Amino acid sequence: MLDDTSALVATLHENLACCSKLIEASDYSNSEQSIAELVDFLNSISNSLISEGRENDASESIAIEILTQIHQYVASPEDIVDALAFELPKAAMRFACVSTRCSEVAEGIVDIFVSRCSPRDMLSIICEAIGSPSEHFMVPGYFIPLLNGLMKVLALIQRRHYEHVKTTVPVVLNVLRIICSKPDYDDTGYEKLFHKAVGIACSIRALCAKLEEGDNKKLNALLGLYVLEIMVLVSVGMSSDISRCLPVVLELSDSLQYCELSYIGLITGFEVDTIYKLVVGEITDDTVDAMDCFSQVKLGAALAVMWGYKASKVAAAARADLAAVTVELQSNWRRRWEAIEDGDVDYSMHIPTFCTSLQAIQMVIMSAPGSVLRKNSFSAFKKVLADIPTSTRLDILRALIKNSDSPSMIGILLNCVKDEMHMGKFERGLSTNAVPNIDVTRSTLFWNPSVLELVEEVLRPPEGGPPPFPEYSDAVKFSLPFSLSACVQLQYIPMDLSLLVFHWYILPLPYARIDIPEVLFYRPLISSDIFSLQSQQARNSNYTGILSKENLHKAYNEWLLPLRTLVTLSAAESQKDHDDQLACDMMCALNPIQLVLYRCIELVEENLKKL
Repeated sequence: MLDDTSALVATLHENLACCSKLIEASDYSNSEQSIAELVDFLNSISNSLISEGRENDASESIAIEILTQIHQYVASPEDIVDALAFELPKAAMRFACVSTRCSEVAEGIVDIFVSRCSPRDMLSIICEAIGSPSEHFMVPGYFIPLLNGLMKVLALIQRRHYEHVKTTVPVVLNVLRIICSKPDYDDTGYEKLFHKAVGIACSIRALCAKLEEGDNKKLNALLGLYVLEIMVLVSVGMSSDISRCLPVVLELSDSLQYCELSYIGLITGFEVDTIYKLVVGEITDDTVDAMDCFSQVKLGAALAVMWGYKASKVAAAARADLAAVTVELQSNWRRRWEAIEDGDVDYSMHIPTFCTSLQAIQMVIMSAPGSVLRKNSFSAFKKVLADIPTSTRLDILRALIKNSDSPSMIGILLNCVKDEMHMGKFERGLSTNAVPNIDVTRSTLFWNPSVLELVEEVLRPPEGGPPPFPEYSDAVKFSLPFSLSACVQLQYIPMDLSLLVFHWYILPLPYARIDIPEVLFYRPLISSDIFSLQSQQARNSNYTGILSKENLHKAYNEWLLPLRTLVTLSAAESQKDHDDQLACDMMCALNPIQLVLYRCIELVEENLKKL
């Protein structure tokens, strides 16, 4: 049972008077012992009051009386205040845990110490008091007066601003993390605690404004990390009542725009990495331990954007355009991957997942009963493929081709590779007068001779010999024209592959009966080449090198003329066929090829005359 209040106050006065007498007499040895006895006396009282429970009227009355007496005493001469500053604030703050009113009185005591003592000393004293309370005093009421004092003392710092703030911020964040790990949602002190934490951010902003532009860059980055970490803690510590969180989040979001942190930079993590490296520097074992308090800044960045998405006021406070952020993420796959990943993106680790997902869509394409569903599935396949980074897309297609047992699907995949090559051709943005250059030709990942290895998977089966017909007619239909077109436009023709193609597919066909699928595989080749010829001739350019004299002669003599002979003989063979339906089908297949082939021959002849 607590002693009578009057007796406690009398004992307190005796201890304070003893301290004053020894300090004024400069008896430092005995004064330190007297101060220690004063602290022990106060701690014994605060322990007893806390054991009675918080918001207890009797305990509150005693605590307020004790705090009032201390407040009056610290208004004494400055020498006495300086001597007591190292011990008395921490002892007095223990009484602030008794009730909200006690916490308010305790704030006044800290304010006096801040106003009358050295800011640098008080910064250390308050940080030490924040970082070392006993377990029973780990409640918002203890920290609110100290954070309030810290907010004020930071504004008084005159030199070495960044170093002082960098020392202070981890202390504040660590204690907030401990407090939030065991939240008491009925305690309104949490809201005040976070408002004080935001007040510290405002004090740091004020320091930034005092410094020159070059000097405040690191301090500004440190402020950004602090705000993002607080964003996580407030979202956890006050998650039971969003209406209480919102005012704090609004203030934090305003600080984000002050730090020039954009939503797109936050959600992708790029700007977070930038300010983190600016504060931490080279990441070593020592810096990792020292900056462990910033371990959740990426989560804080994501939460900041989520708050803006949920509350328009928050987005407005951050000066963010959510619509623009959405468009950027939808149109830029790199941004999306940066938003998904944490740190540098290693796309190779996702290849198995990509392949599994695309193979599942392939099964729908091949097995769906309706054409509409197959068409939609193929559209989905292309969208998923387009969303895979270019650096990984070729590897994905290669893996799909090697692991596919469907010739038709292999043909579709090869066509996807061809489309990627055509797309890359335009994305290179070469000028119309560009000189053919192998380095320029291979400037994109799909524009290099290695793509011909995909064709070899079809044209040179592991078991040897040509691919079996008619099973592989679809795959060959796409692979042969793709290989020939790639050879021309890459200005690279492997001798073994060119001989393989010529001897297996060009020479034998005029002397044997030709199936329609084997003829149709030339159509994409001619369409692709005539497109290149027409487009480059119209722009008077030769960026692929296809209009060089050597390549034109090669295309004319080795591909176009033999193909014309093949088509002519095929047409003659079909006219002799007694099966009218088969003859009709053959002519329908040959007519488009003849039209494109003859136009392509005309274009080549016209260009050869100019050379």
